[in-house]
Amino acid sequence: MPYVLSLVLLGAGLLLLLVLLIRTIRVLGRVRALQKRVASDVGDRTGLLKARSAGLRVALSERRRGSV
Repeated sequence: MPYVLSLVLLGAGLLLLLVLLIRTIRVLGRVRALQKRVASDVGDRTGLLKARSAGLRVALSERRRGSV
């Protein structure tokens, strides 16, 4: 009889472990998706910043040439 109780507890523990594992995998999937979106957004913003600074350099160099 004590073996039955041990097996039931073992089964409940394994079931709980499985549920926690599935939830953890789902959360990791969401984190990865969010990480990709953030990396894409940062890349886009970095590209825009580089384009703006290049535009400013061109405008400043044209202004210097025009005043000479």
